[in-house]
Amino acid sequence: MDILNFNYQPIILTLQLAGCTVIVLLVIGIPISWWLAHTKNRFRPVFEAVVALPLVLPPTVLGFYLLILLGPNGWIGKPVEALSGSHLSFSFTGLVIASTFYSLPFVVQPLYNAFDSIGKGPLEVAWTLGASKWDAFWTVASPMALRGYITAIVLGFAHTLGEFGVVLMVGGSIPGKTKVLSIEIYDRVETLDYAHAHFLSGGLLSFTFLVLFIVYYVNRKLPVNFS
Repeated sequence: MDILNFNYQPIILTLQLAGCTVIVLLVIGIPISWWLAHTKNRFRPVFEAVVALPLVLPPTVLGFYLLILLGPNGWIGKPVEALSGSHLSFSFTGLVIASTFYSLPFVVQPLYNAFDSIGKGPLEVAWTLGASKWDAFWTVASPMALRGYITAIVLGFAHTLGEFGVVLMVGGSIPGKTKVLSIEIYDRVETLDYAHAHFLSGGLLSFTFLVLFIVYYVNRKLPVNFS
C-alpha cells in the first residue's frame, strides 16, 4: 500500500463532518439539555424519549426516514429546494443534518447530567447578586458544567466519526462529497482490499481510543465544581 498516494479525501471529509456536526449539536443541545434539567413539564418524558431514540433505533431505519424528510418531496427537503434550488439528500449539508439527529443523545445526555447536578442553588445566589439569567448561565452554570461540555464534545465528535448506516442512507457514497471514512472502509472490504481497510480501521480505532482516553483523564483531573 502506497501511503503517499493514498486518497485521504474520505478522512478529511469525515473530520469536517464531525466538526460541523458538533458545532450544530452544541447550538441545539445546550438549550435542550438545560430545559430538560429544569423543566417540570408533564410531557418531559416524551421529549426525553425522542432525544434518546437514536440510541435504540437501527441506523438504517433512522436514515430511511431522514432520507424521506430531506428528499425533494420531504417536509424539510421540499421547501429548502424551493428556496435554494439545492438538494439536501445526497449532499454534505444533508449529512450534517442526519448526523445531528443521530448523535444528539451523545451530546444532550452528558450536558443534562452536568446541569442537573448543579441544581438551582448557585443560580439563585447569582440572581440575588444582580446577575441576569443569561449571565448566571454563562458565568456560573457553564463553568461548573465544564466536565459535561468536554464529554459532550468528545462523544459527539467520536460518534460522528464512526457513523455508517445513517450517512449511507442519506448521503450515499459520492467521492469527495458524501463518501466518509466508514463507507470507504466498507468499500475496501467489499473489494477485498484488506490492506487499506486495516490502515483506515486501525487509524480510526487509535484516534477514537485516544480522544476517549483524554476525556476520561481530563475529567478525573478537573474539580467537580467551579466557583
